[in-house]
Amino acid sequence: MKKSTAGVLVAVLVAGAAALYVYFDKEAPEPPAAVAVTPPAPEAAVVPEPVAPPADYPVEPLLPEAPPAPAAQAEPVDADKVMREALSGLFGASLEKYFNTGEIVRRIVVTVDNLPGEKVARRLMPVKPVPGPIVTAGKADTLTLDSRNGARYVLYVQLAEMVPTARLVDVYVRNYPLFQQAYVELGYPNGYFNNRLVEVIDHLLATPTPTLPIRLAQPKVLYTFADPALEKLSEGQKIMLRMGVDNASRVKAKLRDIRAAITRGAQKPSS
Repeated sequence: MKKSTAGVLVAVLVAGAAALYVYFDKEAPEPPAAVAVTPPAPEAAVVPEPVAPPADYPVEPLLPEAPPAPAAQAEPVDADKVMREALSGLFGASLEKYFNTGEIVRRIVVTVDNLPGEKVARRLMPVKPVPGPIVTAGKADTLTLDSRNGARYVLYVQLAEMVPTARLVDVYVRNYPLFQQAYVELGYPNGYFNNRLVEVIDHLLATPTPTLPIRLAQPKVLYTFADPALEKLSEGQKIMLRMGVDNASRVKAKLRDIRAAITRGAQKPSS
């Protein structure tokens, strides 16, 4: 698989995929349900590009050199059951406390894909919302994002940091076909989820470091960034800003580790 460059939990996650998905505020109302997209059936089954970890990385390649033909009348895989079991091994009791485990694979894929856009479907997020309202200081022309707002995210950042990157990526690589299938069903019959994940990680890493304090505006009910340049950022990058500089720095460090683990040794399949 070629390395993707440019500017996305990890995200998901898989946490950076888990790391990617834990940083959302509750100040915005839930958007209307998205219209499901049913992609046209591809002429041939989509075979995901092999993920070839480095020699010292303790996981098996995503695909063997010669994938065996699927068994006739094979029993369908319960993607959610497989992923819940895998993630429970990483997060233990915290899984049910912080994650929405129903349709977890689809939630991860949809959220990763949406992070570089203007809106994220919060009802489809794989993690539960950060508790409490946004914390502000001042009012009117002096309204700012209070530094104490970052405290709302600390537990989520710690949750992402406590999982060893090698174990996290091991879960991702071993279960990659589930993510790839969900990505195809989302409307990308010729795309590769791993490429999209790397793009999204790069996008989040490109989040600018703001001048503090961050000034806010409140034209109606919801808060916006007073600086037009910040307000034009993607939803994923705005999340990085809302969590505070220190938390964002720690999340970026985790994302860099994840990116390195899923791209080192990557190669295209031989033709």
